[in-house]
Amino acid sequence: MPVRFDTKIAVLLRDDLEHWQRLNVTAFLVSGLGTVSPEVIGEPYTDADGTPYLPMFRQPVLVFEGTKETLTAAHSRALSRSLPCAVFTSDLFATGNDRDNRAAVRAVGKDQLELVGIAVHGPRNAVDKVLKGARMHP
Repeated sequence: MPVRFDTKIAVLLRDDLEHWQRLNVTAFLVSGLGTVSPEVIGEPYTDADGTPYLPMFRQPVLVFEGTKETLTAAHSRALSRSLPCAVFTSDLFATGNDRDNRAAVRAVGKDQLELVGIAVHGPRNAVDKVLKGARMHP
């Protein structure tokens, strides 16, 4: 019987990104969710030989895309609902390390961020409302 989770992990990407950018942004965005919501992380893996592997999310990550306006609206809705949210701005493509990434985000007010992606986690219905207007990534 399929498992239905009470929560949803979702990534919303701007629809004009290059393929490599979509992958890079998604990887960066989801990396933060387990730090504030440790319940989304499952148990470590082992293979039949006993080789240990890192734990991963215990539920699927759904990837969506939308316009710049859809992304801006989703960001505002996520913040208004106090959902855990990670952001990736266009400025981060020009930086090369975590310190400079944080400085680039800190330099801009939340309403002026040039968002190219966000990740959110929360109750299914709340995340669905945040993603209004977005479509599943092809």
